[in-house]
Amino acid sequence: MANQKKAYLALGVTSIVWGTTWVASKMGVSHMPAFELASIRQFLGGSIYVGFFLLRGEGFPTFKQFLWLIPMAFLMFVSSNGIATYGLQFITSGLAALIAALYPLSVVLIERFYFKAIKITTQTMIGLLLGLLGIVFIFYKDSLLVHGTNYALGVGLSFFAMITWSVGSIIIARNKIDMNAYYSIGWQMLISAVTMGLFTLYSGDYIPLHEIPAISWGVIIYMVIGGSVFAFISFIYSMKHLHPAIASLYAYINPIVAIWVGSLLLNEEMSFTSIVGTICTLIGVYLVNRSLKKQKDPVEAISDADGM
Repeated sequence: MANQKKAYLALGVTSIVWGTTWVASKMGVSHMPAFELASIRQFLGGSIYVGFFLLRGEGFPTFKQFLWLIPMAFLMFVSSNGIATYGLQFITSGLAALIAALYPLSVVLIERFYFKAIKITTQTMIGLLLGLLGIVFIFYKDSLLVHGTNYALGVGLSFFAMITWSVGSIIIARNKIDMNAYYSIGWQMLISAVTMGLFTLYSGDYIPLHEIPAISWGVIIYMVIGGSVFAFISFIYSMKHLHPAIASLYAYINPIVAIWVGSLLLNEEMSFTSIVGTICTLIGVYLVNRSLKKQKDPVEAISDADGM
């Protein structure tokens, strides 16, 4: 009973911290280049994970494992995190979080039309339609006429990041690697950090470390300690002590947290249509997720997406 109470507390921590990392990222890109922010965050987070396992006596990845880690680093972190962070410059943190929450819908479409592995049931179809209807509600208010072309760019980048996360999730589910999953994540973070760091140096779009403002360092520390370590540990604990259907509720809470906190701290508009759209989208995602769990074809990573 005590473990279950702690597990519910861990679920709350996961939901709130991962939801607020979207707002933190939005604050960070307001004061420094997006790819530099993502690079430093992934380098510090990856160093913690890799350092932990090396101290425990884990060996370095083999050449074959590196051949797996490099493309996965591009899919799961350079694209899914780096590009999503870049897109945050042009859209609200709440909208970015909501688009990221759409990835089960993307997984369904990829699995169905590429692998022919998932059946589109009535529940799945209703979920897909509700998810799309929710996005239409939000875009009706936040139209190009209001925000201009940069808004379209931000939305497009966020969708691209979400799709690459979906592709990476499917690859992970279908092709297991003989390597500790968390050790693998650490190396993927480090590879992505080096990649994005080299890109910032080549493009010249960076600021010297000593000129990075205190607020950006605060954001980075919060995302590394809070989002990449503390919330991740809480997530694993909740997964071990709660039913998977309950433990995965964080995925639906994250966008709500991002929208509310973004409206409070960043004065991001929270209109009636955006609220209706958010509700429709999250219900749609829930229905799609539920329909997938009833089918035999496993895409385990669907329930394992973090919030940045």
